[in-house]
Amino acid sequence: MTTTIDEVRDFILQLPDAESVAQVQEAAVQRLRGIDKAAFARIQSGRRARITPSVRSKLLRGLTGTVQERNRTGTRAGFLLDEESTRQLRDHPRNSHYRIPENVRRFRIPGSGVPISCLELVED
Repeated sequence: MTTTIDEVRDFILQLPDAESVAQVQEAAVQRLRGIDKAAFARIQSGRRARITPSVRSKLLRGLTGTVQERNRTGTRAGFLLDEESTRQLRDHPRNSHYRIPENVRRFRIPGSGVPISCLELVED
């Protein structure tokens, strides 16, 4: 017999204390991590990808490059822009955040990289 989402909600509403609710929250977090891991398993180091419109920085939206190593939790990855995207970012009139010297052909997005959920694979 399958439990419905309404039954789950009713169960949670009847929990006696904050500790019990916190345990349910932790179980939900673990499940969401598993779902995310499965959903983005194909986005691996060395694959070509495009940064999707869901990324926070408008400057990075639509740029393409190569996925680098993932962070410890697997939620973000380094990202090395291809030559054309490097040129676009360097020449963007609103770019005051990313300093890219003229002699740099491929620019690596600094910091902790790009959220995996903001990458889509590009077929070669």
